[in-house]
This record gives sequence, C-alpha cells and structure tokens, in this order.
Amino acid sequence: MKKIIMAIWMGLMAAPVFSQNQTSEKPKIVVGIVVDQMRQEYFYKYQERYTEGGFKRLMSEGYMMKNAHYNYIPTYTGPGHASVYTGTTPATHGIIANNWYVRSLDRMIYCAEDSTVTAVGGSEKSGQISPRNMRTTTISDELRFSTNKRSKVVGIALKDRGASLPAGHLGDAYWFDSNTGEFMTSTYYYENLPEWVQEFNDRKLPQEYLSQKWETLFPLETYKQSIEDDNPFEGPFIGMETTSFPHDLPALMEDNDNYGLISTTPFGNTLTLDLAYAAIEGEQLGKRGETDLLAVSFSSPDYIGHRFGPSSVEVEDNYLRLDRELENFFNFLDQEYGKGEYLIFLTADHAVADIVDYMLSENVPAGNFNTRQVLTQIRGFCSINYGDGNWVSNFSNEQVFFNHELAKEREIDIERIQREVAEFLLRRFDGIKEVYTATDMRRQEYLEGRKSLLQMGYNHKASGDLLLILEPAWLSSSWKGTTHGTGYTYDTHVPIVFMGWNVPQGSSARYVTITDIAPTLSMMLGTRLPNGASGQPILEILD
Repeated sequence: MKKIIMAIWMGLMAAPVFSQNQTSEKPKIVVGIVVDQMRQEYFYKYQERYTEGGFKRLMSEGYMMKNAHYNYIPTYTGPGHASVYTGTTPATHGIIANNWYVRSLDRMIYCAEDSTVTAVGGSEKSGQISPRNMRTTTISDELRFSTNKRSKVVGIALKDRGASLPAGHLGDAYWFDSNTGEFMTSTYYYENLPEWVQEFNDRKLPQEYLSQKWETLFPLETYKQSIEDDNPFEGPFIGMETTSFPHDLPALMEDNDNYGLISTTPFGNTLTLDLAYAAIEGEQLGKRGETDLLAVSFSSPDYIGHRFGPSSVEVEDNYLRLDRELENFFNFLDQEYGKGEYLIFLTADHAVADIVDYMLSENVPAGNFNTRQVLTQIRGFCSINYGDGNWVSNFSNEQVFFNHELAKEREIDIERIQREVAEFLLRRFDGIKEVYTATDMRRQEYLEGRKSLLQMGYNHKASGDLLLILEPAWLSSSWKGTTHGTGYTYDTHVPIVFMGWNVPQGSSARYVTITDIAPTLSMMLGTRLPNGASGQPILEILD
C-alpha cells in the first residue's frame, strides 16, 4: 500500500505545473487584431486616459514585444496584412504593394482583385475580390488544414484587403461597401450572403452612426498629446475649410463618399466590432469543439491618420475611443469563453510618417518628393541618351519600370539603362538617398540596412528596374496629411502583443519582426507553418 501511495505521490510531483491561463489543450478561439496604421508609441502616448481593460490590459496581462518591426519595403496595408498571416515577406507571398504594375498586362493591378468572381451583397464594383494574388498559405489556412477544415476562419474589415488576405485561401471574408452601407463578400466565398450577415445589414448601423456629429470624447482643451486642432497641416473633409472639431457627419456625407465617410471616423471601428460580435454568434465561433480564428482589422485609424496625421486631435480621440471598444470586446470574450480560454494577438499593418510640413515647421529636415517631375526628367534623360521613345512604362511605389521591348529593339543593354539612370537620379534630385537596380536585387544578397528591406520586398517577376529610397521624412505625396511606405522606423515600428491562452505576462525589447507572428501561432496551435514562412517563433511567448 505504501508503494502505491508513493507512486501516486511521485506521479503528482512529476506532472507539469500549468500557468493560470493553461486551462485547456487548445484555445477555443484565436482573435487576430490588426490596427491599420498603429505606431507602437500609441500604447504609451495616450495611456494616461486609457481604461484598465483595453490597451492597458494587453500590457498588464499579455506579453509585448516592444521592438517589433516590419522587415521589408514597402510598408503598405496589403503587404502588411499578408505578411502578418503568412509569416513571410512580399518577396515570397507576392503581395508587393496595394497596387502594382504588371508588365504583361501593361496596367496596375490591385492586391486583392479577382476578375473571375462577382459581388455577393453590396455593389457590383466592390465585389471582384479574393486572396488569389497571395502565393502562399496563411496561419488561418493551416489552422483549417489541421482540423480537416472543421475549424472556421472569418476575416472582417472595412477594407476588402484587410478582410480577404488574413482570412487566407480557405476562410470567409466580409468587407464594407461604401456605396450601399452594407458588408459584403464575393462568389469566391459564397453564392449568397449568410443569413446572419443579411440580418446585420438590415440593422442599418452605418446610417445610425453617421446621423451624429463626431465630437471629442473629452473636452477639447484636454487633448494635450496633440497639436492645435485647427492647423494648416491636416487635410480637411471635402466641403470644409478647417479641420476643427466637431465634425458634422450628416452635413459631410454627400461630399465625402456617402457611407464611406464612416471609415474616417472612430465609428468605423465600432461598426467593425459590431460585425465581429455578429460573426461570433452567427458562426458559433469557438463553441463547436474546434479552435476557430476571427481576424479583425480596424481600418479607420488609417483613414483618420492619412487625413489628419499622427499628431492630431482626431488620432488621439480615435485611440481613446478604440481603447474603450477593446475593453468591451475583451469583457465579452471573457463572458463567452472564459478568461484564459481564448488567444488574442494585436499588431499593425504598418505605422506612419509625420506630416512633412509640420516637420518643416519644427525645423526637422523633411520634404515632398515630386514623382511627376522626376518621371519627366527620367524620360528626358532616356530620350537624349538612347533615342526618342517611350522608355518608362511605369513609375509607382518608388519603382521605375523601363520598356524592355524597346531596349531590345534598339539593342541597348537593359542593365546599362538601369545603372545610368540610377546614377542620374542620385546626382540630380534632392530627397533621393539610395537607388538600387533590379540587377543588384537579383545578383546580390543583402543582409542588413534598407537595401535588405528592399530585397525582402522585391519580387523577381513583378518588381521594377529601379528601386528608390528617399531621405528620412521625405514622402512622395504633395497633398495635406501624410502617408507611409518606407523602411524607416516611423513606418516599421509597430506593436506585437499576445494575451490569453498560455501567454505569460511580461515584455521584451528584443528585436523581432512581423513575420514572427504566424510561426509563433503555429507552435502554439500545433499546426504546420505557412508554406512560405520565413519568420521565427517568438520564444518569450512560447517559454
């Protein structure tokens, strides 16, 4: 008898000790949150007025990688969402920009366009959407494969690319149609909208949210983390002469894309979460004995940030409101699944640059890069040196595409053109810091610096002949407001934070990349790595 008792005691001593979050073999649901255009600093900049249950809860209960970056150029929405969920860079997954030039078609294509499918719900012109341009699997695909497709995956965003790319090739995706004010999908996914989506659209929530003014959550004078509300740097709504609060949304609708106006307000975040709640209920996510995945992308911070810039009252107000939305959402997840029974990760698809004119007003070196003028000069240089002709097929995403057929016809080496025009650009124009040729990208392996980031975004079949890197704080945009897309830290430094099932509490300043998220999830969920994954698991979260 003593031997039996001793054996039992020894077995108990040898059993693993689980953390308080280790309550089940797998999480009931994974919720991936991408905040479009969120800087890492927003976790700290506005935290004095954050609630305890939103961004602060992620920091206090979760594990944050404080030095997380994008590891390629260009830092845009389409590549960002694809890279988060594939665990690799545009060089592999193929989503090299939001829009890019295709030589064989002699036109720009959109990252999520698909002419073989049509609209389901919404309007016809918003329906030719699918993930087919993405060349690799995603963690959402691999989750479905791991359960013989019993797991469900749902992607939700105002932007179609923010919904379709995270949902992968095997999930469902729903995006907002600004023409009808409805969420929709395409025949890639369904022939008819699921009943729960139809019922959601019948609630007419966009009309309700756009029937009010956007006023600050707190008294305007208390927004001490922002510059003056009325200033010459921001882009006002069409029909308005100033950028001052309040923003009268009913009065602005007609001139500002009707229902699409909601995208440039915090109510776009509210609407996105409304659909997330409906999806959880309508699909019974996380309640069928399999791990499901809900991919939620908040598109409104990007629209607001582009128009008003990262130092604006509008951006500050957006994050104070989003914080409260997240608190309610996390509380809902606690009630639906139980604390520690679900897994969350939050990141961003890119960050953002400061407004050029604002930087100049503060005596910070910056500039607007006039792509039209540069294109004219390139064409003139080519005509003088190689003879008359249409030498430049396209200039987009800081990439120059030369006319290879014309070069072949004139018997001029394309590498010579690349090299000579690159040298011309460096000599001629302020704002251009570096120029690399396609030949450089193909023949050499760059392991550090911005040239390495360019190479991670370079696709042999789709990228241009010349790749430009502008000086810090220089943007190829002449409109008020700001943009993103570079390899500088203001565009690459984004949050990565995990919370919930099996996640320890803490933080690390170790450098990690956005492509590490999907491999980390693969290890946690016991799935295959996405088939093009190049990132590494984040050991701090796994250990």
